[in-house]
Amino acid sequence: MKRKPSSVPSALLEGRGRRFAVVVARFNKDITGKLEEACVRTLASHGSKTRVVPVPGAFELPLVARRLARSRKFDGVIALGCIIRGQTPHDRYIAQEVSRGLGQVALETDVPVIFGVLTPLTLRQAQARAGNGSSNKGAEAALAALEMANLGKLV
Repeated sequence: MKRKPSSVPSALLEGRGRRFAVVVARFNKDITGKLEEACVRTLASHGSKTRVVPVPGAFELPLVARRLARSRKFDGVIALGCIIRGQTPHDRYIAQEVSRGLGQVALETDVPVIFGVLTPLTLRQAQARAGNGSSNKGAEAALAALEMANLGKLV
């Protein structure tokens, strides 16, 4: 069952004058490229500027996200990747460390870091989450970044 997100006040999605860094894993580029495209397009449609930084894979996302957050040049950092389950538990080790690392970056820097890393069981599931329209998780990550950047100014 799909969960419908609650309504977000439009003021929290205002992007004019905001800058975001989008860190994108090149591994599984067919998927991450679509996430990146939807993310950047969504941010631009809200008036935000973006800097895209590619990295080799998902495991490298936290280090680069931390460097970007520490630079204080960005209102938020969005990490995009895709870790598809394989025949060994490798995917779980990677996903756990990426998740922990990105969360740590946000807490250490007080800069919103958005977890846009897919962890599907199959390629088909990954493709569905990186498809066209509102179900693209890259677009969802962009909206979350806008909301967190604006919310941060209120609290």
